[in-house]
Amino acid sequence: MRLEGKVCMITGAASGIGRAAALLFAQEGAIVVACDVSKENLDVLVDEAQDLSGKVDPYLLDVTNRDQVKEVVERVVQKYGRIDVLVNNAGITRDALLVRMREEDWDAVISVNLKGVFNVTQAVVPYMIKQRSGTIINTSSVVGIHGNAGQTNYAATKAGVIGMTKTWAKELAGRNIRVNAVAPGFIETPMTEKLPERIREATLSQIPLGRFGKPEEVANVYLFLASDESSYITGQVIVVDGGLAI
Repeated sequence: MRLEGKVCMITGAASGIGRAAALLFAQEGAIVVACDVSKENLDVLVDEAQDLSGKVDPYLLDVTNRDQVKEVVERVVQKYGRIDVLVNNAGITRDALLVRMREEDWDAVISVNLKGVFNVTQAVVPYMIKQRSGTIINTSSVVGIHGNAGQTNYAATKAGVIGMTKTWAKELAGRNIRVNAVAPGFIETPMTEKLPERIREATLSQIPLGRFGKPEEVANVYLFLASDESSYITGQVIVVDGGLAI
């Protein structure tokens, strides 16, 4: 098992890519600290993971709440003594064209997708520094690399995540902490299910592999980056998009 005994904290763990990663990590022997705002979805995740080699330990967490983030991280360290892997996966969309985007939609996406990543990482990193090891995986998007009409707020956050990833990789390498980002394309998740059919069809026509990705296909990349198999990789952005950006 590739993550046996490792304590892996995943935000946004109860649905979509986060859920797939939580189940895969538990299958590979990890103690998965599954964080999400939905207790109902967390309960379902725990049930699904019951027969796996590792375990899923659920925590209600709003990544925009710094006090709550600090409290949860402290509880995890008190319980397990360490955090080996952090996956910053929590994210939301509030799409609109620039001239129609409401300030509250801009603020909400920035708060979760960008500040949330900062909040959780800033709370976890001191413990990784103390143990002189750790792996951080940030969820970006191909939108953060190439932009996308109607997603000013989302694209800004995902580009910002790439900037933070590269900065932290430089800051933390001397403490044996690796930081990488994964940039999914269009993946079959509750987020992409909201897309109008005409946009889905137009997007599919641009993907060389001819389909949307599966959450498990992104989770497999998370697993590689979380494992010792990627021990000489840091500061990178791995694109998982079926060839969309070719």
